[in-house]
Amino acid sequence: MKQLPDAVRAPSLDSAALRDAFLAAGLFVDGAVTLRHFDLDRVVLGGAVPLAKPLALEAPASIASTCFCERRELGVLNIGGAGSVAVDGTTHALGRKDVLYVGRGARAVSFASADATSPARFYLVSYPAHTTYPTTRVTAAEAAVTELGAAETANRRRLAKYIHPGAVATSQLVMGVTEMLEGSVWNTMPPHTHVRRTEVYLYFDLPSDAMVVHLMGAPDETRHLIVRDREVVLSPPWSVHAGCGTTNYAFCWAMGGENQDFADMQPAQIPTLR
Repeated sequence: MKQLPDAVRAPSLDSAALRDAFLAAGLFVDGAVTLRHFDLDRVVLGGAVPLAKPLALEAPASIASTCFCERRELGVLNIGGAGSVAVDGTTHALGRKDVLYVGRGARAVSFASADATSPARFYLVSYPAHTTYPTTRVTAAEAAVTELGAAETANRRRLAKYIHPGAVATSQLVMGVTEMLEGSVWNTMPPHTHVRRTEVYLYFDLPSDAMVVHLMGAPDETRHLIVRDREVVLSPPWSVHAGCGTTNYAFCWAMGGENQDFADMQPAQIPTLR
């Protein structure tokens, strides 16, 4: 399990050290399941890209479990071609931008692509769970959608909640996707912190020559990360999180911690940022 720098040490890090600590890259490897374990509310992040054969989700040594979901819940977002996730013998079809919640206690989880030439790309987010809730699929059409922002401030965006209270019962996982609309590049304005939970951002749908400048750090001591397609930023409770891209893009936000209230945040007003 990787330990992250705290709010005291983080401001002293150079770009390379910041990237090593707070950026997770290389999760989506063809024909493999890739997992990373962090001490940020003990989140496990991963990617699964099945080709001709299904891929099984195994428990990494760091969680000391007989199966991955023995004491954990799991969110799965497909950002690739059509595919499916099998959970204890039941197969759940997932199209692009569909999500599956897998409850604690699931014994066997595996991933498959409908077409190996256009594989599914499954993004995995997992937190510890104190009880068991039903495995539930939420399609892109079933997500709770809100449009935010404005064109004149370059932050018009479509926010879709998939795993959230009132829709899918979980121990702590909350998960959704925000898409920047054409002509807009700023997300999550104004920046904010979550003192009662942590958040991870997967940026995707970025062209190969595009990037997002992700703001992080304390509101009066901000830093930045240059983020490319399919890279994940980890955001501790003391850090703001916001980004500006060279084009429009999408990101998956996922949160874990002691509070699932989406509106529980501490805004950092733009004039106060440093």
